[in-house]
Amino acid sequence: LLGELITRLAPQLTAAFGVGADTAAEMLIVAGDNPQRVRSEPAWARLCGVAPIPASSGMTTRYRLNRGGHRQANAALYRTVIVRMQHHQPTKAYVARRTAEGKTKAEIIRCLKRLLAREIWTLMRPLREVAKTEKSAA
Repeated sequence: LLGELITRLAPQLTAAFGVGADTAAEMLIVAGDNPQRVRSEPAWARLCGVAPIPASSGMTTRYRLNRGGHRQANAALYRTVIVRMQHHQPTKAYVARRTAEGKTKAEIIRCLKRLLAREIWTLMRPLREVAKTEKSAA
């Protein structure tokens, strides 16, 4: 039933590799009834808990994930990233390249979650535009 509802409401979300009905539903829950309230992609990443925060000290320059945000959305992004790391060839190539650069697995997952949040933000654009036209019509 959830799959049917998500496919009817946002088929572009479930078309993305590794994004199932549960992840798409979680992203729609995070967006809420008013998806245009989140005005930018960085704000969306912060809401999902995947915005990078500098965690550098001394000679080391690194980032960590924002611990705030919607924890279930962050977990849904994590599940999708893990699926992509195992089965999606472009993601496998990205992981190999970043590993060769000396990044740890946790840092690579952080980067992939941020990229996935950006991709989902783009896929949710039609929903934001529909909400905007409905709001202006009312």
